[in-house]
Amino acid sequence: MARVFLTAEWRKLAMANYIVDPALLQRYLPYKTELDQWNNACYVSLVGFMFINTRLLGFRIPFHSTFEEVNLRFYVRYRDAAGWKRGVVFIKEIVPKRALTFVANSIYKENYETMPMMHRWETNDHNLTVEYRWKLKEWNSLEVQCDREAITIAEGSEEEFITEHYWGYTSVGEQRTSEYGVEHPRWKVYPVQDYAIHVGFGNVYGSQFEFLKNETPASVFLAEGSEIIVRQGSKI
Repeated sequence: MARVFLTAEWRKLAMANYIVDPALLQRYLPYKTELDQWNNACYVSLVGFMFINTRLLGFRIPFHSTFEEVNLRFYVRYRDAAGWKRGVVFIKEIVPKRALTFVANSIYKENYETMPMMHRWETNDHNLTVEYRWKLKEWNSLEVQCDREAITIAEGSEEEFITEHYWGYTSVGEQRTSEYGVEHPRWKVYPVQDYAIHVGFGNVYGSQFEFLKNETPASVFLAEGSEIIVRQGSKI
């Protein structure tokens, strides 16, 4: 088993999930992976969440242990001798600290960018509100209003498909892929009452994703998250 590279808590994961044409994602597929679909639909997800109590190789890095991340990702699978592994590929990951971007891009060859970010968590008598914001020329935001109590994810559900991917895959060459494992327990989700998405998809993620600005997500939900472990990567 690969050694532990990073530990943290991922909390309050706001997820907006869009059904897209599989052809859109072919150029991003790492070597030997294929698109993973749910009910014959191909998804990309806009995900905002908090990293809390982050430790790198067991060490807490001052001023870099708690921070926001927003990413755009899609879902793949890879078959090895033991069977299918279900994972994610990131189009782009946004964080507020340049050191985080440097480490992630250098070690895992991911597509991280540094932008000003902020978040808001508010609870009142009626609901829980979670918002993530990031700035590229202008502020972008992903906000969800939810019930205050989280519920168990149903077997075979769309929420299960989105959250139950435990591998990360990154293209590091035309015939080479980086693979790393992510470990966490099964999450709970908060039923969503309302949401608001104000994102310049074309500016942030490229012109090929501009159409998402006018698309209605197939689903939006908020996962509570948990403690997580990211293991050292290997090459395919």
